[in-house]
Amino acid sequence: MREKKLGSVEARFADLIWENEPLSSGQLVQLAGQALGWKKSTVYTVLKRLCNRGLFENEGGTVRACIPRAAFYAMQSQQFVDETFDGSLPAFVAAFSSRRRLSATELDELQQLIEEMRRLDD
Repeated sequence: MREKKLGSVEARFADLIWENEPLSSGQLVQLAGQALGWKKSTVYTVLKRLCNRGLFENEGGTVRACIPRAAFYAMQSQQFVDETFDGSLPAFVAAFSSRRRLSATELDELQQLIEEMRRLDD
């Protein structure tokens, strides 16, 4: 499987694509120049790297995502929990909440998510 992790600058670049796709490679050069201060050569170098990793495609000068943003970040989250917490979501939540108290709204949202997941298992 090709590496799917993104550094912070790559993530900002990827977000430009996800927010504006489909877009021409010329439009992407303009957006990255404005948002990131990149030159054309940098845009094409990073785009090629992300295309080789299977995240995007540049066909006929049109750039599109191969993996939707939500699916990508879901994979990243799962990989983080798998690698750091031995796949245990409760261990992740316990570690997260030990440093930051969860608000009543966040607890309600988590409870709602748990209830929805239980209904899906029925």
